[in-house]
Amino acid sequence: MTYVIKKKRSAMPVHSSLPPTKKRKTSNVANIERLEETLVSALRKSASLNPLADLTSLAARLTDPQDLHKAIYALYRVFVLIIDANRLCGVVGEAEEAKVVRSWLHERLTEYTTVLCGCLRNAQKGIRTSALDILFSVLKHLSESFSQSSSQPQLHVSHFRKIVCGLLLVDVCDGKLDPDVREHFMVTWLSVYDDIRWFFLRESTSILRSSLSPANSHVPGNLLTILERLTTMPTDASEVNNFWVPAFASPPQKLSMPPPQDDAEDLETEDDWRTFFDTPDTSSTTLPNPPSGKGQSQRVYRLSAHQSLHSLASHRAQFTVCWMALLPHLSTSTALSTRALKYLHRGVMPHLNKPLRLMDWIGGCVDVGGSVGLLALNGLFTLMQEYNLDYPNFYTRLYAFLTRDLLHLKHRARFFRLAELFLSSSHLPATLLASFVKRLSRFSLSAPPAAIIMIIPFTYNVLKRHPACMVMIHRDANDFESDPFDAKEPSPYLTNALSSSLWELVSHRNHYHAPLATMARIFSEAFTKPGYAMEDFLDHTYSTLFETEAKRNIKKDPPLATELRRNIFPLAPEEETEVEIHVVGADVVSELWTF
Repeated sequence: MTYVIKKKRSAMPVHSSLPPTKKRKTSNVANIERLEETLVSALRKSASLNPLADLTSLAARLTDPQDLHKAIYALYRVFVLIIDANRLCGVVGEAEEAKVVRSWLHERLTEYTTVLCGCLRNAQKGIRTSALDILFSVLKHLSESFSQSSSQPQLHVSHFRKIVCGLLLVDVCDGKLDPDVREHFMVTWLSVYDDIRWFFLRESTSILRSSLSPANSHVPGNLLTILERLTTMPTDASEVNNFWVPAFASPPQKLSMPPPQDDAEDLETEDDWRTFFDTPDTSSTTLPNPPSGKGQSQRVYRLSAHQSLHSLASHRAQFTVCWMALLPHLSTSTALSTRALKYLHRGVMPHLNKPLRLMDWIGGCVDVGGSVGLLALNGLFTLMQEYNLDYPNFYTRLYAFLTRDLLHLKHRARFFRLAELFLSSSHLPATLLASFVKRLSRFSLSAPPAAIIMIIPFTYNVLKRHPACMVMIHRDANDFESDPFDAKEPSPYLTNALSSSLWELVSHRNHYHAPLATMARIFSEAFTKPGYAMEDFLDHTYSTLFETEAKRNIKKDPPLATELRRNIFPLAPEEETEVEIHVVGADVVSELWTF
């Protein structure tokens, strides 16, 4: 029996008039608009908000910038309506169903916040900045809503913590915060609003104190890029006057004084870590409206968040704790340590409660040496000069920085600025000063011209300021074979430099660079010049030296040789024949250069 299988004729496919991409794009936009209208209508009628889950999941899947931009703003408008309707705030005695709905709304808000934090790393600049704007706008609405429900000013900490994590915990390949997002955050919020800065420092400290996984090793670098640009730390209590959350602008309530403590309790609190926040300066530790009576100042850790935001000591304490938590993470990277040391002495120390707490970290950087140690000298000197730090064997450590590599570093100008300041005291012994001058002179033999131009005026100023070292330029400069200077001695007090001469600087009179040779002759003249301004010589490089020579006006044509010398080493006698030139008694170099 034969079976005949008939094929069913397939219907002709219906082709859309729109391209697939355009059709899909139109479909996404239509879905976003439909879901938003449904949610707005549901909020007005107190109906079901289940479409909110569909809209958040749709926003998480979108990749097209225009569709994503429309989705995040549609969700923003919906969540603002939800927040303003107090649907996220709990009420005393509310039904169990209302608690379940509120918990479900919080979950949707968390999903939306995750989508916005992911948009901070979007390839489109407009998406990145818009996401950050929405995050902080939602923060303001949430904080105002919770402040009204609790009858006291407060920030929605959990939402703000997600923002800080989105800024610092970047999960892209390089792990670096996008410059557009960083600058927008700095200019719009961190550098403007005191409450945002205070809470940012607190949450950043919490992240640093948590155990950072290797995947989050970029967090210290991202935080440093933000803190090194922070230039609006308040220096007076009157400067704390701008808040992102309007509820914080109202003056805080007064604190009631704690009951008096006996002597035993006072002894127990002497080693309390929280006493780190105490400072004897009553102008900065007292509250805006301190209670009258004995002991008006209050410890910062006893203040509420609202009271802390109006306390200058609290801002300084958060700034101090954040930097003290950050510095140990910077020690593992030379690049990060270098960046921090450039900024530490002028942008961090003036705002710390106790700058002397930095002495261990700065001292460790000085011991590292090289460019890191060189930059740490600024911070070390600031601690010694302004905060009375006693650093033992300081000049011995400074003498150890004088190495051959120092004159080739790009930070050598910073060293000469500090060295001139350190050696300016008239109470320093001549043996110490002679060691510094002699060692610099010795290293000038292999230094580039730009470094020698710094050494000559530096040496002249030291000799002019300390006449006891003038004997070094009056000795015979040609007797350098019996130089008593011990270059390997680590102590500047035992080098016998004062018994030596500066023959190295005399040799520069024949330097190939004419201006340098002219400057080296200053030591053979009378010391009538008051002294050189070192700033005029610290910025020279090969480029500046070449530009100076190229732009020099030539008054007289330089003489040129008219005949080619057959032997460029005249110490080797030569015998010429008609066929070849034969060098008699010449060394190997002369033979190689004889053609």
